[in-house]
Amino acid sequence: MHEDSKKAPCVLASLSAGALSGALAKTTIAPLDRTKINFQVSRTRRYSFKAALKFIRATYHTEGFLALYRGNSATLARVIPYAAFQFASHERLKFLLAVDHGGKTPGKRYVAGSLAGVVATSLTYPLDSAKARLSISKKSDYSGLLDLIVKSYRTEGPFTLYRGFWPTLAGVIPYAGSSFYTFETLKLLYREEFGESPSAPFLMIFGATAGLIGQSCSYPLDIVRRRMQTGRVPNGMGVLALLSHIAREEGIRALYKGLSMNWLKGPISVGVSFTTYHFTFPYLSSFTQSH
Repeated sequence: MHEDSKKAPCVLASLSAGALSGALAKTTIAPLDRTKINFQVSRTRRYSFKAALKFIRATYHTEGFLALYRGNSATLARVIPYAAFQFASHERLKFLLAVDHGGKTPGKRYVAGSLAGVVATSLTYPLDSAKARLSISKKSDYSGLLDLIVKSYRTEGPFTLYRGFWPTLAGVIPYAGSSFYTFETLKLLYREEFGESPSAPFLMIFGATAGLIGQSCSYPLDIVRRRMQTGRVPNGMGVLALLSHIAREEGIRALYKGLSMNWLKGPISVGVSFTTYHFTFPYLSSFTQSH
């Protein structure tokens, strides 16, 4: 997210800045994330923004404030390495593909974002499954992330936490590609128009726009991913079959259950993440190089 340069990016700086950005962004929207997942995996609970607020209030009153962050430790355990790998690989891919060097290359800009998402997803997927399961569980089910991983392995086998990997990969390509493409393009247009880098408020707006577009492009596959991760699918049903099954049994709207929540939390999360990275990566790069 830094200014274009012909120098290879500092891997340690991009990993560290990405980890910090992901942790801050996900912690900001953790209660909304838990609420969305509970509606996504339910076959009977109808989603509305009012119902989502009711769920948050009920959770707060019955289980306490910290219950709204149940699963956030698992989220951070996944998001920190995910964001680190995603931003670091994006920096490296932009360098290797010579994105926007010597002229605009919108196609390469999109490919770099998509491949960064593929790399990060492939390396951290089991943690995403564990986080989804933990967020819909009760305190009596698992004591924490490690307990969930051990019990899942013992009862369901070593590959249980890879359920939903292919729809996740299919969804992350348009999501990451659209998100990074939109953010980078808006920054480029701003610099061309005003001759300077955008300020933090503009970066938040650009990041929010990127998150909104990215979420909307890939949301039905997110529904499939969550259903598969939590084991709430008929045995042996693949991605396309499950999409058809959900639409037939629950209606087309079920494929977008919780999307309005994503339109709230997604832009906030991506805005915070991209803005944090934009400012921390150059600082950490200069710090690393000076030491």
